[in-house]
Amino acid sequence: MSHHYRLYSSMLVLFETSAGYAIFKLLDESKLKNVDNIWEEFSTAEKAQQCLKLVAFKKFKDTAEALDGINHLNEGKLGKTLKKVLRSKMEENENLAVGDTKLGNIIKEKLDMQCVSNAATAELMRGIRAHVDSLLGEHKQEMAAMNLALAHSLGRYKVKFDPDKIDTMIVQAVSLLDDIDKELNNYIMRCREWYGWHFPELGKIVQDHQAYAKVVRTLGMRQNAEKTDLSSILSEELETRVKDEAEISTGCDISESDLLNIKQLCDQVIAMSAYRAQLADYLKNRMAVLAPNLTALLGELVGARLISHAGSLMNLAKYPASTVQILGAEKALFRALKTKRDTPKYGIIYHAQLIGQASARLKGKLARKLAAKVSLATRIDALGDEPHGAVMGTESRAYLEAIARSEQERGSKRMSGVSTAHEPYHFKNEILDYDTAADSTVKERKRKTFADQEEEQAEAGTFTNGGTPHKRFKEEIEEAPGTPKEDPKKKRIKVEEVEQTEVDQGTTEQTPKEKHKKKKKAKKSQDEEDE
Repeated sequence: MSHHYRLYSSMLVLFETSAGYAIFKLLDESKLKNVDNIWEEFSTAEKAQQCLKLVAFKKFKDTAEALDGINHLNEGKLGKTLKKVLRSKMEENENLAVGDTKLGNIIKEKLDMQCVSNAATAELMRGIRAHVDSLLGEHKQEMAAMNLALAHSLGRYKVKFDPDKIDTMIVQAVSLLDDIDKELNNYIMRCREWYGWHFPELGKIVQDHQAYAKVVRTLGMRQNAEKTDLSSILSEELETRVKDEAEISTGCDISESDLLNIKQLCDQVIAMSAYRAQLADYLKNRMAVLAPNLTALLGELVGARLISHAGSLMNLAKYPASTVQILGAEKALFRALKTKRDTPKYGIIYHAQLIGQASARLKGKLARKLAAKVSLATRIDALGDEPHGAVMGTESRAYLEAIARSEQERGSKRMSGVSTAHEPYHFKNEILDYDTAADSTVKERKRKTFADQEEEQAEAGTFTNGGTPHKRFKEEIEEAPGTPKEDPKKKRIKVEEVEQTEVDQGTTEQTPKEKHKKKKKAKKSQDEEDE
């Protein structure tokens, strides 16, 4: 099926190359009528030259300008060089054929030029690309030289290549640092055991490994301690102790060949320690450039171990926070999943300063929060287009330190009413008896006798038998008309005792002890009456 397009008064064609911008003029516009036949017009170089004529070719000054121009075109933007070329070569009534529709829209918007981008122009660009060497003529040599250089520059730009951003150096450096630490520990242990046969007291006095190797290298035989100056290695106090212990040492003597080999081992320890310090500085500087936010959060050593374990900074950036938290504890994780036990809370991240300073109660919580911040910091370091420094890492570290402080204070100052945690309930198999002593009972009130009622009525002046005293009470009064009046209290006591005795005898049987007490009371009352 053939497609027909309207003809234009005059048309120019913009073609981008690695050496510069080429502008062609379409000589016979009628050939664009049928899209299917356009390729036949460019079947040979001679036919292509009959269709197009080179109007202008603006070459790039260097690779940097070429890279900038190509990047602008890829991003749909206009570069300065392209603007100058179009303004100088385009006329008012001319149309411009471009291969990219977005680029045509931008040219129309920025420069107010009529641009054409359709299937016909796409076939036209295809024909130009096939015979570009013959169409450019003398400029083809410059384009061939720029092709390779621009391809390398463009590829480097695409992958954001930066020599300072190579994380392979970090991986190798931290692995080498671990190997050096292992070898250094083996060497210094062998040196202490070897020289300990000759001077065993020195190992207890000098604890620093590098200082120990330097002392052995300088001292030699322990007999030379008095004449040897160790002030550049040890403090005055330690130097005095070394010299004093050398005089009374219990070590055995060694030969000169033994001492020579020990000194060579000390030289290895000193050189390896110096190289380790240099490698640590190199790793610190590399981490500050490669992952500044990660370094601010974890430190250069722990951050480098995470990158090394993940394989690269980009791989670490792809991990979620939960994976970052347990990175390095995979063996414990799968063992816990297999045995259906609790999974580990942290891996390499445990060695970070923030986790180490926290209490055991807060380590898990801080590890979770720190892993989330590390995940964000790693993505900023790996995927950020522009360097932002360690702003995010520093702010996140301050935030986590504030949380750790507040949680620590909250743990030391418990809220009122929650002084201690509730103890877990344990079932006790025991039988409890009811304690009756804890019951609340009402006191037993004393029952009133007839004598008590009559006495109360006599004192109040009221009687139950129509206003006359009780017969017995009246007879007792009439028995002794001439006797002096007795004390009412004594009379009341006497009546109460008599009545109480009668009641007790009628109700309960008295014990011998109670009978004796009552006889004694009756005798006492009789004596009082006689008096």
